[in-house]
Amino acid sequence: MDTNFNYVHVKASERLENLTNEKLDKLKERYEFLVSAEVYFKTEKSSTNEKGRVCEIQLSLPGPRIFASANEENFDIALSKTVNELKTQLQKKKEKMTTHH
Repeated sequence: MDTNFNYVHVKASERLENLTNEKLDKLKERYEFLVSAEVYFKTEKSSTNEKGRVCEIQLSLPGPRIFASANEENFDIALSKTVNELKTQLQKKKEKMTTHH
């Protein structure tokens, strides 16, 4: 699966990219219809220091794209939450796809 990484007000991180690719590869194994992913890591100004690390992922697949994001205190947690949200959406989509056949 093609994965594009975008960094907004954040230095590019090979560690984050590797972690993201591992998680996305697991999704790809389970949902073979995935085509590509756009991944955004951003920092946002937050009134507290507890949040402000944003991970957004948009998945391309047949039909409408799937999008999820999370805003947490660090990118690892934001990435995990975003991927979990994508899993939920993909599961729903897969169920719909199998009921239509």
